[in-house]
Amino acid sequence: MNGYSELISSIEESRTMAISSLVKKLQSEGKNVLSFSAGEPDFPTPEFIKQAAIKAINENFTRYTANEGYAPLINAIIQKFAKENNLEFKPQNILVSAGAKHSIYNLIMALCNPGDEVIFQSPYWVSYPEMVKLAQSTPVIIDAEVEQEYKVSPAQLEKVITPKTKIFLFNTPSNPTGSVYSKEEILALAEVLKNKEHIYIVSDEIYEKIVFDGEEHFSIGSIDYLKDRTITINGVSKAYAMTGWRIGYAAGDAGIIKLARNLQSHSTSNAASISQAAALAALTQESDEIEDMIKKFKERRDFIYEALNKVKGVKCPLPKGAFYVFYDVSSYYGTKVNGYNINDSSSFCNYLLTEESVGLVPGVAFGNDKCVRMSYACSFEDLTDGLERITRALSKLN
Repeated sequence: MNGYSELISSIEESRTMAISSLVKKLQSEGKNVLSFSAGEPDFPTPEFIKQAAIKAINENFTRYTANEGYAPLINAIIQKFAKENNLEFKPQNILVSAGAKHSIYNLIMALCNPGDEVIFQSPYWVSYPEMVKLAQSTPVIIDAEVEQEYKVSPAQLEKVITPKTKIFLFNTPSNPTGSVYSKEEILALAEVLKNKEHIYIVSDEIYEKIVFDGEEHFSIGSIDYLKDRTITINGVSKAYAMTGWRIGYAAGDAGIIKLARNLQSHSTSNAASISQAAALAALTQESDEIEDMIKKFKERRDFIYEALNKVKGVKCPLPKGAFYVFYDVSSYYGTKVNGYNINDSSSFCNYLLTEESVGLVPGVAFGNDKCVRMSYACSFEDLTDGLERITRALSKLN
């Protein structure tokens, strides 16, 4: 007996953050490591947002705000949802938190009891299963394979629903795959949930603005018969290059949001005041910088997709959103080189990191051990160099 919490001991460290930390350590030691692991834009936060934060500091906006968030920011979130997502909310339906991750955690804790089940798909974002375990609930995972573009079908969803199901945790555009569910696909999933009134939908839409090829984001909460059971999660981290500012928000039924607010009041209190001022500028001021970022993401996506599919043994579907490629490298499993045994996604990534100083995230972290995730939120120079290193490393495998 070590006296530690059995519950907290049961969860794993975020592998994406662990790999990012390892890469930074190696870089600090002077090693030329290229990291494609971080889930954050490499662009600077737009200048108008930074200036709003500086103005807030100069005006001494440095004290506590209300636990639920700064009132003007809450109003801006309401207007954003109405304008962009066809979602109608009032102030009591909104909670601002320290990042969308915090928002999701608050909602899972507010909704779940021990023994409840939470459905989500694999590949999944690394934190979903650990958050569910922290609520002493059970993750129910639907495997979505590369052949189905990493999207679950209505039949798959129907099959896993039980009386214990409490939440369907839905993410589009997806981390780690970049998959984007169309409106028609979402409506088909919604039909499965239509008469399952014991199920809430937590919709993670943090990548909503980063979509390509004419895709349009559609919010599942805008479906009339699901709106009262859907909690929509979003934030400013990805679209506005504000990962470090830590602002996310949740919107849904006032009773559920009240519980999440209560939890937050005893854990972190309000999100940082300066960050809320910056988020307010992001949501209310027009700027071409966001569209320019998305255009550059698409250019990188096109480059990396074409290049990876020229590499023998790699199977890479075309991502329609976010800034990741999630590709199958399982054809290399069972190979050996220079004392390395490539048996799974972890050993594959360890080989690349050691042999060619390239940092990727093993797919096992996302529930699919056949694949690896590569972020293209980096320069073309790094992408070109990284692909050369990856191709060279894979050419040595036999």
